[in-house]
Amino acid sequence: MASNQDERQMEPMMPPEATDYEQLIDDYSHFSPPAEGEVLEGRVLKVTPTEVIVDFGYKSEGLVPISEVLLPDGTVSVQPGDTIDVIVDRRGEEHEGYILLSHERAAKIRAWENLERAYRERLMVSGRVMGRIKGGLSVDVGVRAFMPSSHADVRPLHNLDALIGQDIAVRIVKLNRRRGNVVVSRKLALEEELKARKEAVLAALDEGALVTGTVKGLTEYGAFIDLGGIDGLLHVSDISYGRVGHPSEVLQIGQEITVKVLKFDREKERISLGLKQALPDPWDGVETKYPVNHRVIGKVVSITDYGAFVELEPGVEGLIHVSEMTWSRRLKHPSKVVKVGDQVEAVVLSVQPQERRISLGIKQLEPDPWTTVESRYSVGSVVEGRVRKLTDFGAFVEIEEGIDGLVHVSDLSWTRRIKSPSEVLKKGQIVQAVILSIDAANRRLSLGIKQLQPDAWETFFQSHQTGDIVHGRVCRAASFGVFVELAPGVEALCHNSEIPGSAGRGREEPALPIGSEHDFKIIRLNEAEKKIGLSLRAVVEDEERRRLEDYQRQAAAATMTIEEAMNLRGQGEPRS
Repeated sequence: MASNQDERQMEPMMPPEATDYEQLIDDYSHFSPPAEGEVLEGRVLKVTPTEVIVDFGYKSEGLVPISEVLLPDGTVSVQPGDTIDVIVDRRGEEHEGYILLSHERAAKIRAWENLERAYRERLMVSGRVMGRIKGGLSVDVGVRAFMPSSHADVRPLHNLDALIGQDIAVRIVKLNRRRGNVVVSRKLALEEELKARKEAVLAALDEGALVTGTVKGLTEYGAFIDLGGIDGLLHVSDISYGRVGHPSEVLQIGQEITVKVLKFDREKERISLGLKQALPDPWDGVETKYPVNHRVIGKVVSITDYGAFVELEPGVEGLIHVSEMTWSRRLKHPSKVVKVGDQVEAVVLSVQPQERRISLGIKQLEPDPWTTVESRYSVGSVVEGRVRKLTDFGAFVEIEEGIDGLVHVSDLSWTRRIKSPSEVLKKGQIVQAVILSIDAANRRLSLGIKQLQPDAWETFFQSHQTGDIVHGRVCRAASFGVFVELAPGVEALCHNSEIPGSAGRGREEPALPIGSEHDFKIIRLNEAEKKIGLSLRAVVEDEERRRLEDYQRQAAAATMTIEEAMNLRGQGEPRS
């Protein structure tokens, strides 16, 4: 036993490299040569300036010319350890102990095999657009392929040069290996990709969800958002809580935004989106931010016939009604006070969060003139103002900013019967008037213009009494008598029964000629009702009575004169 062990110990030890080498020889001794045109997989062992040494599993290593692995910029596309496809260039031919190999031929064969498989199985392949050719583009998919311009995109692409140099995914639509023809389509690849993305988006989409998309197009009424294979509409009213005239004011093509799905019709594939709904509502807590009577500053964003809208913050607007712009009532249009773009200060009058309404006022920044009107004016005082408005019943006169008084038509003249204020007043005319009454609580002021002059009736009643003889002109007639003007604005009635000879006249014929002047006797005076009764008959009778009395006096005087003469004569005769 010991001797046998010693003998084994005396045997020379074989290095591990030798064992591997023997195994390698044994492997190569059983290696069958590659078939004609067979593509082999090799491992790059070394890269020299002229060739690439490749181990392709044969009895000797192979050489690939360096020119076959150069990129367009001149750099080598492989390095030691890489795996590449090769094919024996010339069977059995060696060069300095190396088998000549071709990487280009192997790559083309492998490319055709991959293209045929992709064509059969309708798979997408990757290619690089090399340049423009007649009718389309040249694409490198391992071999040169043709892509018609109509297949460059899902929509007509007017600038084909934009694709040159890009790596794109394509579908093979036609392949003839024998002729070396390959036709590819980027359009079909995009449509397939969009379809897959669309199906994935639709499967995950739901109302109320927040999704990210890209602005694809802008119109007057909104923006189209690409959600990844399917488009949704973002209406202009849902872009912002603030005012948006056009989507381009907020959005740009290609911009990525997060939106909320408002409505989703899965069958019709219609999606309504909201951008503002993905943000906090500015109206939340608006009562706290803008309490009543609080002063605020905002920007006028819109003007209408009834007021102006003021933006207090994006999405929160208040309305200044035209009636809240000035204490004066004469303001016709809000544009007389503010303009779009103006920065204005206002007072919060009311807040209605549910209706999203805030009422504002700017006249409240100044004191209400009606609160002090009674201390600044008194009944009976004379004021001056401008006629601002004429109506059927009177005229409004502004005596100061915000204070208008009404002159009723009955208070325009003592003497004239005025049917409309326009008979004596014009809009814009400066007039004086007397304050007749003040009602500050109801914001009413009564004025009178005729009160600037004495009342003709009052003056008449003060200077006349029953039995006075007055002179007048017949101004109009009635069936029961005639009206006589005694003074400007003062008329009296002389009844038919007080006119001599009126009984014999016809009804259509006035008892006295219109325009004729006569003396009349006042037989009645009613100051409260401003009525005066006249009598022509009394004047005539008085006149006749006076004439009779004068005649009687004259007769009596004549009789006395004769008797006196006789008496005087008797006294002067000589006595017998």
